[in-house]
Amino acid sequence: MATTITNTQPDHVASQSYAHDEAAGMVENVAALVSPPEVCLRIFDLLQSPDSSARDIGDVIMQDPNLTARLLRVVNSSFYGVGRKVDTVSRAIAIVGIRDLYNLVIAVSAVKRFNAIASDSMNMDVFWRHSLFTALIARALAKRAGILHPERMFVAGLLHEVGALVLYHKMPRLAQEHLLLAGGDESAIFEQELETLGFTHAELGANLLEMWNIPQALQNAVRFHPAPQTASEPREPTIVYAAGILANRSGIGAFVNDAIETREISDRDWIEMGFPQPPSPEQEAEFITFATEEFAEMASTILSGRE
Repeated sequence: MATTITNTQPDHVASQSYAHDEAAGMVENVAALVSPPEVCLRIFDLLQSPDSSARDIGDVIMQDPNLTARLLRVVNSSFYGVGRKVDTVSRAIAIVGIRDLYNLVIAVSAVKRFNAIASDSMNMDVFWRHSLFTALIARALAKRAGILHPERMFVAGLLHEVGALVLYHKMPRLAQEHLLLAGGDESAIFEQELETLGFTHAELGANLLEMWNIPQALQNAVRFHPAPQTASEPREPTIVYAAGILANRSGIGAFVNDAIETREISDRDWIEMGFPQPPSPEQEAEFITFATEEFAEMASTILSGRE
């Protein structure tokens, strides 16, 4: 007697599973183009080894003269405000720490790698300008909120939209349609993606970060930043969410020219980030001012040589 096997999953669960599989497959399809460079893999392995030292990590970094020069420029910038010249990787590690320097290695390396999946239909200057502005504000928010190792949030902010590169690379016409229908409203873009695809470019971005061995907390910061309240640990997704809103308000750091920002940073969001009380509008504006002051110097280092 023949047995009929039926799908016992509810339709919406099966649909979500299919959408997640589609997102994973899309990222896997571009994996060879955006795989992390060997220096990142080697440093990651050293970080996992109890026998490795700061010197071992410094030796790996110094094998890439271009990376070494760019890292030292960041550490010597006003971003850190060291005050005296840092001219060796070992000194840089002593100042910023092994894990924070690794975060900077990721930031410097990822920008060039992810440009490999750029699309002619996306303005890459605007894309990276928004990403860097968001990164600078995310780090400032994290520092003010007392988060340990705020450089992590710089990386999350810098890479929070990389999933959009995958979408524009694989589905340029659909991505453009979403942008036009949203009319410059970033929240509307996420709604369009969910309705059409069943996932957002934030999920694609988190999948990319997983491929780079970036910690789970930062993957979640990217995955859930469109709706931080849906995360089991919403603090870091909320920081990226708020940083993106402030970047769009800045004008120069907007994700598209003439962006429409309909999202708000609620009192609950500020408390979730770790602020004892919501800042005044003037205090909010200080984060934008900080990013504006830091932008040119950081862009010349982080975004230079991305072609």
